[in-house]
Amino acid sequence: MMNQVVTGTSGSSRCFQYEVQGLRQSDDTEGMNYQIRSSASVFMTVPYNRMNEAMQRITRMGGKIVNIKPIG
Repeated sequence: MMNQVVTGTSGSSRCFQYEVQGLRQSDDTEGMNYQIRSSASVFMTVPYNRMNEAMQRITRMGGKIVNIKPIG
């Protein structure tokens, strides 16, 4: 795994791991504390109740979700 990012922590026990490629540096990513590289995969752990929000943010940042898998 190249990078792993946890987005949001709530009481939800169901989490999913997104594999994202093609993220680019933008106004949305300037304040984040991890490096964005367009050639590498980024792994994001997202709670079930924030999946839609995370997908929209990834799209705005120019990324493409290539894989989603549940985390037990």
